[in-house]
Amino acid sequence: MKITWHGHSCFRLTERGMATVVTDPYNHKKVGYQELNLSADIITVSHDAPGHNHTKIIHKRKSQKHIITGPGEYEIGEVFITGIRTNYKVKEDQPPNVMYIFDYNGVLIAHLGNLKKVPSQSDVKLISGDVHVALVPVGGGSSLTASKAVEVIRILEPSYAIPMYYHTEQSKLELDPLDNFIKEMGLDKVEPRPDLSITSTRSSSETNVVVLEYAQESD
Repeated sequence: MKITWHGHSCFRLTERGMATVVTDPYNHKKVGYQELNLSADIITVSHDAPGHNHTKIIHKRKSQKHIITGPGEYEIGEVFITGIRTNYKVKEDQPPNVMYIFDYNGVLIAHLGNLKKVPSQSDVKLISGDVHVALVPVGGGSSLTASKAVEVIRILEPSYAIPMYYHTEQSKLELDPLDNFIKEMGLDKVEPRPDLSITSTRSSSETNVVVLEYAQESD
């Protein structure tokens, strides 16, 4: 299966013969980047904010598009999805967050959404299986700082960690730069790649940090 990053917390997950997922579609007038031009069978929303809930911008691929906005277990187009609520104790002006686990034929991708603090052991136990790819917010603001993001990665122990929700030239939001996270991970530099393709359910003993290029083109 293939993962591409379309800015902010928006990813597109694809696999032949299975449902296509778009996570956290944003209103580009609010957060920056270009207007999204993507199609999907499933859209997930981690929390109700303009940078994550602009579902109407995503085109349907087949007869309809399924929009998931809350915790629960779902099976759509051969993809199993588990939504886990986090950020229970938040301020009144901050909506709760839903972390989504996508199961593509045994390959587990965790989209942490706007996770604000290190998840509890009870949250982690709700994840059935080893996480192969963790999509992790690293830019601070209303979400994880770089140092907390590293803590989360150490708990989940994914084979791959892909940073999201950080400052870029295209972003309008005041977030920390990616370099802060790279340094916290003890790395000198990570060369961006266009996408990440996973062909095996076998987990790695070490976490590899993968920085994805911002994909501006439509699908």
